Amino acid sequence: MAKGRSGRKSPSAAFDPEVFLTTVGAGRTITTYKAKSFIFRQGTECDAVFYILNGQIALSVVSQQGKERVVGMLGPGSFLGEGCLAGHPRYLASARASTSATVARVETPTLRQALKDHSGLSERFMAFLLLRNSQVEADLVDHLFNSSEKRLARLLVMLAQVGQEAELRTVTTPISQEVMAARVGTTRSRINYFMNKFRKLGLIEYNGDLKVHSSLLNVIIRE
Repeated sequence: MAKGRSGRKSPSAAFDPEVFLTTVGAGRTITTYKAKSFIFRQGTECDAVFYILNGQIALSVVSQQGKERVVGMLGPGSFLGEGCLAGHPRYLASARASTSATVARVETPTLRQALKDHSGLSERFMAFLLLRNSQVEADLVDHLFNSSEKRLARLLVMLAQVGQEAELRTVTTPISQEVMAARVGTTRSRINYFMNKFRKLGLIEYNGDLKVHSSLLNVIIRE
């Protein structure tokens, strides 16, 4: 008689992607970084992928001429350094904590095997990559066709997670005008000019906390 299959769980069925990404284990560590601390630097050996548990991380790239640009702002649930899985020997960007942040580090062989063995984790990782790709495309279109004023408005709307309903929302993640300038691709003086303009128009408030009104969306959609 054939042996029954009930009562036994496959390794994949018992695997929890959330537990894997948020606990210490073989090939996995967790570290808390102070604001402005580097998780990894551009050009260093690419030997692990990182997963943000809390806090905000800025991705930046320095050109051969020494110019630095922030190319991404990532929060909890995001992966960093995923180029290791594609065989990149060096990190293509630097990852630096914008706030205090807790980040899990998963060695490349460990993550590669887990993605191969567990469909739940691979689906989660793929969903992140697709979302990240769409954000990169949106950023590229933004820089190609929109003014720095519109790019700043879009950044503020994204940071405050503003919706269509009329409301004033607080930006919970601290961000300096220097970081805004690097993210938008302009100078700090231009950022200061537009921030003052938005405040006079009642589109934002900042007195300790930065608050963004949903009407700032009109700056983005207007011709």
